[in-house]
Amino acid sequence: MTANVAATADSNSVRPALSPRTRAIIESPILATLLRLAAPNLLFIVSQAVVSIGETYFVGWLGVDALAAVSLVFPVLMVMQTMSGGGIGSGIASAISRALGGGRRDDANALVLVSLVIAACFGVAFTVAVLLGGRRLFAAMGGTGTALDLADTYAWILFSGALVFWIFNTLGSILRGAGIMSLPAMVSVIGAVMTLTVSPTLILGLGPVPRLGIAGAALAILAYYAVGAVILGSFLLSGRAPVKLALAPSAPWRLYRDVLRVGLPGALNSIVFNSAILLFTALVGPFGTKAIAGYGVGARLEYLQIPIVFGLGMALITMVGTNVGAGLDARAKRAAWTGAAIAGCICGAIGLLVAFAPHLWIDIFSHDGDVYAAGSRYLRIVGPTYGLYGVGLALFFAAQGAGRPAWTLALAIGRLTVTGIGGAFAVFWLSGSLDSIYALMAAGLVLYGVGSALSVYFANWRE
Repeated sequence: MTANVAATADSNSVRPALSPRTRAIIESPILATLLRLAAPNLLFIVSQAVVSIGETYFVGWLGVDALAAVSLVFPVLMVMQTMSGGGIGSGIASAISRALGGGRRDDANALVLVSLVIAACFGVAFTVAVLLGGRRLFAAMGGTGTALDLADTYAWILFSGALVFWIFNTLGSILRGAGIMSLPAMVSVIGAVMTLTVSPTLILGLGPVPRLGIAGAALAILAYYAVGAVILGSFLLSGRAPVKLALAPSAPWRLYRDVLRVGLPGALNSIVFNSAILLFTALVGPFGTKAIAGYGVGARLEYLQIPIVFGLGMALITMVGTNVGAGLDARAKRAAWTGAAIAGCICGAIGLLVAFAPHLWIDIFSHDGDVYAAGSRYLRIVGPTYGLYGVGLALFFAAQGAGRPAWTLALAIGRLTVTGIGGAFAVFWLSGSLDSIYALMAAGLVLYGVGSALSVYFANWRE
């Protein structure tokens, strides 16, 4: 009781130094505040998806080789995007929100420069890695002939500007950590409209604009992120944001550690989830091509749960981090449970719908009977566990906001390990059925969701 009183007194003592935006996050009703923060992020996710789909559609006009080239580069681009926006970006948003919630305005300002330095290092690393080893990687993935040459060209242009991607996503994370969600979302929507106009013009040529082919697609994407970075950077420098760029000669190393102790596990988590799809596909492989196709259709829906929860998750990072920074760890956990309940209901509703009516999803991609059989079995067995999957994803974001992502990351790795080892044992030693593999996948999602809930329940989130 005494400790709680002391914590409340401490948090009240710093509240006069907080901006109105930060104060609202720690004082306004939890559900309303969480939904208000999450709504703009949904626009951000939709705009990013539209750009990705639109670019692929336009490149398809150039033929099969160009489409294959983009497909070869896409996984590498997705790793960079998820690391910059959701991995390291989550660490940035978490550190800034906790600093602002704790009234540490100087730390929050210093974290702006720290974040940009970290982004620059990762951006340069991606550029060097892809320019030196990209062609060999694309060849190892199966690229040959014209498709390999086009992939090399596309990657050279795109990853020469990797720094632009990192700066844009980092500036967005800085602003979200400060509670500003609408501006990054608005810039993304405007950028999506611009890209969908510029991309076909550069790809096919129009009037005085020459036909650039696949190079035009890469340049259009770079233009989108460059313009967006300029807009977000200008707003940050205008002084209207709760944080500002502090050009101190050096920042304390603890601030770099504060970002990376959350950001690096977040980046690793992105790699784990991508690896899970590859591993589970390999487990289904012995059952034949149509089984792979059926599983792939179902797994695509599982994969979509991540961006669905991302919009809510970024709001959770800000809300949990701000409240933890203010010493309101009990309120931070209530926010986490609220977000987990919303994510669980959304993902659970999707899973139950396709479990009872798998044709609603599978018929979009294939009408082959064998593909439908494999895909529908997956959705009927694994779909009902999507609710717990959503809970686990939401709580991972919440744990990042609190600066305590270790256990939720360990559970993601545990899900991958248990399902992978169990699946391999079932397939290669027990001659298990496809249903047994799907049952292990479902068990992995249950482990992830229930384990994440327990880890957050018992975690100490006091800053």
